[in-house]
Amino acid sequence: MSDLKLFNIDEKPTWCPGCGDFGILAAIKQAFSQLDLQPHNTMLVSGIGCGSKLPYYMKANGFDALHGRALPVATGIKLANHELNVMAISGDGDGYGIGGNHLMHVMRRNPNLTHIIENNQVYGLTKGQYSPTSDRGYISSTSPEGSIEIMVNPMAVALAGGATFVGRGFAGDPKHLTQLIMKAIQHKGYALVDVLQPCVTYNKINTYDWYKERVYKVDDEEGFDSIDFGQAWAKAREWDERIPIGVIYQEDRPTYEEQVEELQKGPLMRWSPERPRDVLEAIKLEFV
Repeated sequence: MSDLKLFNIDEKPTWCPGCGDFGILAAIKQAFSQLDLQPHNTMLVSGIGCGSKLPYYMKANGFDALHGRALPVATGIKLANHELNVMAISGDGDGYGIGGNHLMHVMRRNPNLTHIIENNQVYGLTKGQYSPTSDRGYISSTSPEGSIEIMVNPMAVALAGGATFVGRGFAGDPKHLTQLIMKAIQHKGYALVDVLQPCVTYNKINTYDWYKERVYKVDDEEGFDSIDFGQAWAKAREWDERIPIGVIYQEDRPTYEEQVEELQKGPLMRWSPERPRDVLEAIKLEFV
């Protein structure tokens, strides 16, 4: 177990007081500490959004990508140095909206990285517009009569897309969330952790109290088995009255890195840039 203070930094979060992102930040630090991870061997990749500022508030390697582009950057970093512990951090708009195309492909490729999506069901950074995960009928500045769109179901999308680890946590329960994030990091392959994260400024529906009345831990459900796809699909479809949190589904499948022959020689960043002259000549001739 590493010292939690290793990941502390002087930069103070600018999130609204009471924001669920504070609980997520605390849970990630605790998970890293309990797994004995080190800042120099940890990479945090984010996009654009309130929660995507999280790498600013931790002492670790970080990369702030374009809106919706955290996953391709995180995948590239993992391929360049697959010894790094890579975590992508997105909001629901960043991850399920503009980044939805990358989400679909990272699930089928299965690189060994963890993806935390801070799901507050609203665009908090840009003043409260409805997001892909907002409930149908949600009233906002861009849907004054209520959204007419059905919400994205992240758990169902992840299962249908082939994700090998699908989990959901609640920012109001940092202890449980810490354990869930630890399991996601230890999983070999792409691990999605959708975190129910109240926005105290703009979302007055999906509040801490609203979630506390509905969330329950799947670990407490007798007979539930997270490796059973059928049971996982049934849990993924639950919403509103009862919302499951914990590991919804997991399976063993070779990671993307394990299937790339060149990477078996070691991380690309350790390779010598020098190549034999005859190899370079052969490459040149291919383009003549």
